[in-house]
Amino acid sequence: MGHWWYRNIVEPGKLPLLLALLSFVMSFLVTRVITRMIRAGKGPFKNITPGGMHVHHVVPGVILVVIGGFGAVGSGRYGFGAMLSAVLFGLGAGLVLDEFALILHLDDVYWSEQGRKSVEIVVLTAALVALVLGGFVPFGVNDLTAEERQSRGLVAMNTATNFFLALIALWKGKARTALFGVVVPFVALIGAIRLARPGSPYAKKFYAKRPRARAKAGLRAFHHDRRWAAPRRKFENFIGGTPDPERAAVSLRKPPEH
Repeated sequence: MGHWWYRNIVEPGKLPLLLALLSFVMSFLVTRVITRMIRAGKGPFKNITPGGMHVHHVVPGVILVVIGGFGAVGSGRYGFGAMLSAVLFGLGAGLVLDEFALILHLDDVYWSEQGRKSVEIVVLTAALVALVLGGFVPFGVNDLTAEERQSRGLVAMNTATNFFLALIALWKGKARTALFGVVVPFVALIGAIRLARPGSPYAKKFYAKRPRARAKAGLRAFHHDRRWAAPRRKFENFIGGTPDPERAAVSLRKPPEH
């Protein structure tokens, strides 16, 4: 374990990346706990509304990302400055991506169905960073043996293949499969070879003159959604909180309810 730690974390200068990942995950989890407490009216936490204007936590997140990013560029990969910059960057990134859906839609959709995109992008980001940290991608690792080069080269090639298959799955309208297929083997492959979802760019292009394929794709999508919608919803509600089903989109100029 000590040899792995030195070869894959310390020697290539990945310790700041590890600190950034840990602070990123911690920032997201703590933020979700606090927002859910504010939403439930429990605890000492309240919205920050100086002068009646609500300040979303993406604002301090952007500030921390800027400070941490420039600090990391100026301090290199070693030393206390690099560690501190990594922690600040991770904290800021957690705050920013927790409101990724708000940035994407330019609306306060935090507690809506669209707000689930924030949870998905956070999980994907953490998984990708963990993949690099695990040493499967040999960035910065010196003096690799022939066996290590071969094994890591194969993993890097598999990762690139998964990414290509994930693009095909995304083309077929399977966004979640594409996101997690970048990291998890065979998930993107399944999404790439199965029928496209109705209304996807792939279906519009290739199923336009194939009524049987359109009907089969619609039936398969119906059965898939009916089978997995409830378990997926429970998991997403556990991580990010239950959305407000009747909550209309709120303008960014109005104070949110979290």
